[in-house]
Amino acid sequence: MTELPAALSQLPSPSSQRIALRITSPAERALKQGHPWIFDQSITEQSHEGAPGDLAVIFDDKRHFLGVGLYDPTSPIRVRVLQKIKPATIDTNWFYEKIRTADAIRAPLKEQETNGYRLIHGENDGLPGLVIDRYAETFVLKIYSPAWVPHLKDVCTALQQTQQFNRLILRLNRSLNKQAEYLHGLSDGMTLTPPTPDNLILFKENGLTFECDPINGQKTGFFLDQRENRERVRELSKGKSVLNVFSYTGGFSLYAADGGAKEVVSVDFSTPAAQATLRNIKHNQNKPNVKNAKFETLDQDAFEALAQMKTSGRLFDIVILDPPMFAQNQSQVEPALAAYRRLTHLGLDVLKRGGILVQASCSSRVSTVEFFDAIHQSARETGRPLEEIERTGHALDHPIKYKEGAYLKCLFATAT
Repeated sequence: MTELPAALSQLPSPSSQRIALRITSPAERALKQGHPWIFDQSITEQSHEGAPGDLAVIFDDKRHFLGVGLYDPTSPIRVRVLQKIKPATIDTNWFYEKIRTADAIRAPLKEQETNGYRLIHGENDGLPGLVIDRYAETFVLKIYSPAWVPHLKDVCTALQQTQQFNRLILRLNRSLNKQAEYLHGLSDGMTLTPPTPDNLILFKENGLTFECDPINGQKTGFFLDQRENRERVRELSKGKSVLNVFSYTGGFSLYAADGGAKEVVSVDFSTPAAQATLRNIKHNQNKPNVKNAKFETLDQDAFEALAQMKTSGRLFDIVILDPPMFAQNQSQVEPALAAYRRLTHLGLDVLKRGGILVQASCSSRVSTVEFFDAIHQSARETGRPLEEIERTGHALDHPIKYKEGAYLKCLFATAT
């Protein structure tokens, strides 16, 4: 078992004195229905102030236990709920059971030549504000609240007891990076287990080899949530020309090629992402279809690239549109929908008659209904109505246990 570093043993422990809370009736109903957050404005009574990571116990008006969670005075999400209905001791054993349960759900992936997946999907695996991703023998633990800092030793010890890994890397979300006073020496990208890994880690996904940069890459180094949609593209790509827009490091591109695509064009504004795509192609030269496919990478703005392809009359059998998050708050929903409609229009402009459009959204603020309606509206306005093949959502390792947790949606459709 890999030894955990001294940095974890030096972290503060949560206070032994629990914070007692009472909350509004709507918040109580939401909690009972499975919502994992208690917002600051929902608290009606509080016994005393606390530090990030102290345990807060929620009671109803009759002093019956409702739940216990991590207190965070720095966030409008004041409590991240860990345990409901029945009281429990939040310690290494409690985290062990949560991780073991999550691991059992992912068991089928290990039989699919896959060792890159999400082991803990935050709130949806009962650990709100914490994510653990696996990339072969490297695990990446990402936290979204300083409330997790006092519990990291227990979490990491429990992880050791359930998983075998060579390296454990800590990632911090953007806002947490600015809260140094609560980090106690922890930093984004630090290696929690020696030795420090090479920047690029190789892992398997459905038999294909990909690299990721778990220290500097987006998210934890790779977009694991699209694995099942990539597999669907592989099944559709034989003999096809494929355009992958917002390609990042070429996930959809490699799957299309392995499925027998004759030509694959990858477009991403990031030059490093385009370079990573080329390396991923090299990692899979043992695959005959990948070796024989014609690849092209363009480090260019997606909207500009699509407009230029229309002007030049370039057409494809499959067009994949997988943009980054367009709406980070409610005020951005309408501009996001406009952007999705514009993308649909531009994508159809370079899609052959009878071709397949694959369009995804990772914006949780944009509802499933709004997203699919926007695509169909744009397609009709373009004169290319769509016939749906399939609507997809979250993969096995990204389960959804509460309404606001849903973010990923994708449409597969043919265009007239």
